[in-house]
Amino acid sequence: MAEIKFEEALKKLEKIVEDLEKGELTLDEALKKYQEGIELSRACSSRLESARKKIEVLSKNKKGDFDLKPFEDGKDE
Repeated sequence: MAEIKFEEALKKLEKIVEDLEKGELTLDEALKKYQEGIELSRACSSRLESARKKIEVLSKNKKGDFDLKPFEDGKDE
């Protein structure tokens, strides 16, 4: 699967789930949608894992230990 933005993949995945839940697809259509959904799910998981690793790297102190700090989103500023 070509590189796809996380948000776009998530929207497509939500649409696939919606289509499958309706139960109006033929078996072949449902299987195609299911396969596409699995691929999108894996792409999303991969992107989330990559983001998690970046956050871990950014959260390490000079000794290489993690500093646990509360998340601040800046909305209160």
